[in-house]
Amino acid sequence: MTRRKKSRSLADKVTIRTGRRKDYKKWRHDNPDQVAPSRRFVAKKQQQRKLQATRKAARQESGQPISIHPDKQDRKEDS
Repeated sequence: MTRRKKSRSLADKVTIRTGRRKDYKKWRHDNPDQVAPSRRFVAKKQQQRKLQATRKAARQESGQPISIHPDKQDRKEDS
């Protein structure tokens, strides 16, 4: 007969929000309306997205144009 592993059953029975990660995850899951990212985090992400967009635009401008369907464009110009 194998030895039973000690369980941490008390962690599952906690009903208040403590500093433990598991408890916080449970509280966050139960109270989605009280959970919101900080203003600093939101501002940081907005800045990152703006920077990413400008870099993408710069890459697209610096790239060389390729003609994927050159014969279709010729037909449009002829008509």
